[in-house]
Amino acid sequence: MRFPKALLGSATRGSLIDKTTEHPFHLVDSSPWPLFTSVAAMAFLLGNVMYFHAWVWGGYVLAGGLAYLVYCLSCWWRDVVVEATFEGRHTRRVQAGIRMGMALFIASEVMFFFAFFWSFFYYSVAPVIWIGGVWPPLGIEAPSPWRIPFLNTLILVFSGISLTWAHYAILARQRLESLNSLLITIAAGILFLGLQLFEYVEAPFTISSSVYGSIFFLTTGFHGFHVLVGLIFIIVCTLRQSAYHFTSNHHVGFEAASWYWHFVDVVWIGLFISIYWWGS
Repeated sequence: MRFPKALLGSATRGSLIDKTTEHPFHLVDSSPWPLFTSVAAMAFLLGNVMYFHAWVWGGYVLAGGLAYLVYCLSCWWRDVVVEATFEGRHTRRVQAGIRMGMALFIASEVMFFFAFFWSFFYYSVAPVIWIGGVWPPLGIEAPSPWRIPFLNTLILVFSGISLTWAHYAILARQRLESLNSLLITIAAGILFLGLQLFEYVEAPFTISSSVYGSIFFLTTGFHGFHVLVGLIFIIVCTLRQSAYHFTSNHHVGFEAASWYWHFVDVVWIGLFISIYWWGS
């Protein structure tokens, strides 16, 4: 069976006859998106540098680089979806490789956040004299952990439960239940980001308010960015589930999104305990 080349995208230039390979390994067609994505990432980085240094065209380069990066990634991942859904390239061994790659990616993210936690405990356990010898530093009013932070903790834990419900619904071939639970997870993620934005607006300190402000906004801000990425991941999975892309034994894309979201949940629990509760 053949599909229109316009539907299959750039990763499916060749005939579908050669898609039935004699080996189980993950070998894809030539694709322009790795090169184009690298150029887009470089433009985005250059735009950041120009913007931070208040160059005239910095904001335009930043916005253009970000838009181009989003476009390239969207096309690249579209081709991956085509591989999995229409071409049948994601064999069991390929799925195992994708799971291993996602596990290694999450391990790298663990080390990324470990650096922030290390910095926080380095300054909070033995506060230096130039911040008053106390933590939080003199003049800094730490946010109460039992207001928005605690509510956001409950929201993320609940979202993890609803996402697990969606996973079991997919395994049980309950399509409507899986879609409902995915929509609940999306709503919880949006609510979390909205509350975090409100907390930032109402915070009595800024990112330049001593080392406390820098660590607080960098750590919670990067976590919020990861929530946004995970939310987009889950939205895509919801659209794919509504289009009958997932089956009970072939939904590795959803599994990757689920692992990523649970990782975000665990990081937030660590943030709540250390920065919000212990650090206040």
